[in-house]
Amino acid sequence: MMLRLFLVTVVCLGLTNVGPAAAQNTPTDQQILEAWLSSPHADATSAAFRHWDAEKEIPGTCAVCHSTTGVVDYLAAPRTSPGLIEHSVAIGTTVECAACHNDGAKALREVLFPSGETVSAPTSSAICAVCHQGRNSMEQVSTRVVGLGEDDVSADIRFINIHYAAAASTQAGGTARGGFQYEGRSYAGLFGHVEGLGTCVACHGAHDTRVELESCTTCHKGAADFRAIRTTPLDILGDGDMRAGIGSVIDQLHGRLEAAIMAYAREVGGGPIAYSAAAFPYFFNDLDADGVVGEAEAVSPNAYQSWTPRLLKAAYNYQFVGKDRGAFAHNPHYAIQLMIDSIESLSEAAKLDTTGLVRP
Repeated sequence: MMLRLFLVTVVCLGLTNVGPAAAQNTPTDQQILEAWLSSPHADATSAAFRHWDAEKEIPGTCAVCHSTTGVVDYLAAPRTSPGLIEHSVAIGTTVECAACHNDGAKALREVLFPSGETVSAPTSSAICAVCHQGRNSMEQVSTRVVGLGEDDVSADIRFINIHYAAAASTQAGGTARGGFQYEGRSYAGLFGHVEGLGTCVACHGAHDTRVELESCTTCHKGAADFRAIRTTPLDILGDGDMRAGIGSVIDQLHGRLEAAIMAYAREVGGGPIAYSAAAFPYFFNDLDADGVVGEAEAVSPNAYQSWTPRLLKAAYNYQFVGKDRGAFAHNPHYAIQLMIDSIESLSEAAKLDTTGLVRP
């Protein structure tokens, strides 16, 4: 691994040589290297890059986003499946310089999403969207429940996980159909933010991935925290508070959706359900009906298996929003629409209070 790091360092330092004039506005090679080394993309100890140590290779279903070799191969070939190559690759890489600095990435203008939709994007966002899009969409959810009644409990249904940090699917909104979108409802499309902040790297450091609050406070003066920024005049929760940050609103609505999921499972589904953000497959039988996943409950044999189509759709949207902690900035109205629609769908079969909810 140390040899690998040395080679990556050499490559990084060789990618950004600039002349004296450009150097005044360009980070030094050392600064770029240090920024990358501080990022999750460079963390060679992370499970994102060590999960396959025992197998000594990463399968093509995972290699595109969990290795430099995989993404380079993906970008160099015709892209017929999102984030998938047909061969495994060797372990030992992270997301290194060559993952983004290659001919395929330079030419990338359109990104294929799990829904089958192809979305146009500037190069600086397109390469990010290849991996930060999740692995599923409303199409996979719809296919899983075809032919079943909305409230029919079926042992054939399993939870569908969006995967992690699917910011590009949030940002693309209804265009990419990353969340489950209910029939007869309209959904916010591609979220462009404001001029100058319309790409991933306009907000996130290209190498350290961090976002600096100062990039927001030019417009949102006085904001001391990203989540304190309000991006809608609507009283989404119907509580009269139109000053709370949109991040707080999304968090509260997310909590209401979780409560609605648990209430529906008790009243209509096959039994009590509870959620754990840290344990796969996330939704478990709530054996003691206390609303919390205990250590003994957070095990695969106890995975919730009493799904109905209506419950799966709402749980999928709950996970979709929950795994994108930046949804409040990436596309807040889309996240809110998915959650309100999920709560209202559950309320068609269970006793839930939807009073006051205002859909943007």
